[in-house]
Amino acid sequence: MFVQVIQGQVADAEQAHAAFDRWVEELAPEATGWLGTTAGVTEDGRFIALARFESAEAARRNSESPAQDKWWHEFSSVLSGDASFHDSDDVIVDVQGEPDAAGFVQVMQGAGSNPERARELMGQDPELWADFRPDVIGSVAAMYDEGDYTMAMYFTSEAEAREGEQKTPPPELQAQMDEMQALAAGPPTFFDLKQPWLYSPR
Repeated sequence: MFVQVIQGQVADAEQAHAAFDRWVEELAPEATGWLGTTAGVTEDGRFIALARFESAEAARRNSESPAQDKWWHEFSSVLSGDASFHDSDDVIVDVQGEPDAAGFVQVMQGAGSNPERARELMGQDPELWADFRPDVIGSVAAMYDEGDYTMAMYFTSEAEAREGEQKTPPPELQAQMDEMQALAAGPPTFFDLKQPWLYSPR
């Protein structure tokens, strides 16, 4: 899988949302290799999107189409300033349910000192994690630039996510959380998408 992370600041979230709806309606049918997009705007106007493709080649073909170029020119007019991009083919997907049914998505961005160890930790004890946090229905993590990452966590609802955050994990999961925290190069940045835009091919 290949993920492109796009982010920027928007003044009008509804306008941005309408532009993405239009992309899915008009351009997605021709976007060969597109697997889905998670996007949204935080309450303070920060926009972020994770567009998933089968490969970097599929994403490149899409970005080179004249229709895509026209759409991006129109969409970028709702951004306050330039967008930034991160491309990754180092992607970790963990799905426990149906992410497109998520009522709340939290995107985290940060950096770590040991991406290989972080990858190992993220793959440990999926059944234990599913039992401990049934509010988490999936995640997609994209790694790039020698340890930087963007991770989208999909939750059943914000209320259940907040409740889950307060739970005390069993010792083995706490140990994993502590080690992950030790690998982090500073605190992550959070994007709370309370009204996530979730798209997949029809």
